[in-house]
Amino acid sequence: QVQLVESGGGLVHIGESLTLSCVVSGNIYNPNTMGWYRQRPGKYREPVATITSDGQTESVAGRFTISRDIARSTVYLQMDNLQPEDTATYYCNVLLGKAPWPADRDFWGQGTQVTVSS
Repeated sequence: QVQLVESGGGLVHIGESLTLSCVVSGNIYNPNTMGWYRQRPGKYREPVATITSDGQTESVAGRFTISRDIARSTVYLQMDNLQPEDTATYYCNVLLGKAPWPADRDFWGQGTQVTVSS
């Protein structure tokens, strides 16, 4: 089993930065893809950034930077120049192995709330 625990959310003002952390534990093996997703009020969950076990990254915006510390089993999401539309619950995800990913290879954290206030 795999567990993910997010932290780092909170209330920030427009233009500020925030770094989210996700500690991953359990039976993690390669290849894998770790990512951050968010769900804004009234919207579906959407991808924000992903990083593969060989270091390839993707991000929906240059303001969001994903990184991982293998020694600490932690994935980070650095968010800069935050805007009100970034207000959402942010979730950490890990996909184990190659696609497709059944439920026993697709794991989610409980989420951390980010609120951007004007």
